[in-house]
Amino acid sequence: MMKTLAPTPAWIEKTTFLSKDDGERVSSKMRKKFTGNIKQKITDPLADAALQLKLEDEQLKEWRGKVAELRKRG
Repeated sequence: MMKTLAPTPAWIEKTTFLSKDDGERVSSKMRKKFTGNIKQKITDPLADAALQLKLEDEQLKEWRGKVAELRKRG
C-alpha cells in the first residue's frame, strides 16, 4: 500500500515565512526524495516545502528523544 503524503495547513503556513531562496532549497530536498520508490509526485513547491519541514521536524524530535534517553543512561 502506498503512503499518501499530504502537507497540513499548519506546515503550509510555516512555509510562507521562508525566504524565496530558503523555500526553493527546502522544496528541492523533498523533490529528491520522490526519485526512489515513492510514486506520488507533488508539483506544488509550497506543498513540497511544507512536507520537507514536517519531516525534518519529526526527525529532530526523534533525535532529541534518543539523546535524552542516552543521557539518562549515562
